[in-house]
Amino acid sequence: METVHTSGRVTMQQVALEAGVSVSTVSKVINGRYGISTATAAHVSSVIERMGYETSLVARSLRNQRTNVIGVLVADFEPFSTEVLKGAADAIRGSGFELVAYSAGGRVDEHVGWERRYLSRLMGTLVDGAVLVTPTITDVLSDGPVVAIDPHTGSTTIPTVTAHNLQGARAGVRHLLELGHTRVGMVTGRADLVSAQLREQGFREALAEAGVAVDESLVVRGAFEADVARDVAHRLLERTDRPSAVFAASDQMALAVLDVARELGIDVPSDLSLVGFDNIPESALSEPPLTTVAQPIREMGRDAVSMLIGLIEGREPADPHHTLGTELVLRRSTRPHGGSS
Repeated sequence: METVHTSGRVTMQQVALEAGVSVSTVSKVINGRYGISTATAAHVSSVIERMGYETSLVARSLRNQRTNVIGVLVADFEPFSTEVLKGAADAIRGSGFELVAYSAGGRVDEHVGWERRYLSRLMGTLVDGAVLVTPTITDVLSDGPVVAIDPHTGSTTIPTVTAHNLQGARAGVRHLLELGHTRVGMVTGRADLVSAQLREQGFREALAEAGVAVDESLVVRGAFEADVARDVAHRLLERTDRPSAVFAASDQMALAVLDVARELGIDVPSDLSLVGFDNIPESALSEPPLTTVAQPIREMGRDAVSMLIGLIEGREPADPHHTLGTELVLRRSTRPHGGSS
């Protein structure tokens, strides 16, 4: 039989025409129903494979009440969410599930509540469950289980995976203090995000433990956005009494501070020590490589998806609010104050 050449999505009708059978026969093969011979089933299956026919997720959902697809919903694709997605991909290998990533597109007007809109579009017909990455809200109603990574609101009734932001920030700032820096600035994250609040709290607690007063003029809001961090970094570093060290609540913001320091002729680490938070891949590739607090972002994605698969399959998580440790990673962006590296 002559091969049917098609463009776009292959239909069941095209498979039937290519195989020389009825559409109902193709349907029986796809759905594993009785009433056709083994030889016919094998022939139709080979045509399906050759033509690349796939049932739609919606059709699969209506037929089986399951799509075997997991959704990962992010506000935008940036270094943190990209690492989460790598961990999510790790978790589905060999699980029988597929993964779809859905972005809100980073639209400023949808910063709050974007999760409700996109969950309602996806859940129940396209995905069996969803992981929400740094969601602004967690009081969501859905037709399937949901797990949140680093929710803005902190404690929630839905399962969560977070990192130990408070301890991590303490460790980063203690490192600067141990190097002899007492005039330490901070570029904070978004004021509405609990992880950012905890990192600022860790900064303040580390200074208090060392008996160093916080200079509030050196605490600037970076909002976890590189452009905002660049603006506030100019304010910090153009001062005649600039800090000798800066702790940034994310690597993206720390790298923005590094860029501004370079523009102003301020050497890192000779003139300014710099510590970030996250340990995204870019932090090891900067010049100098960035000292940072590593949170296991990829592991967070993997654990969240593993937890979600368990919920889909009817298993309650042993630890519904899972917190992972952080670790200080020493590189070349810090040195003793007034001394040699």
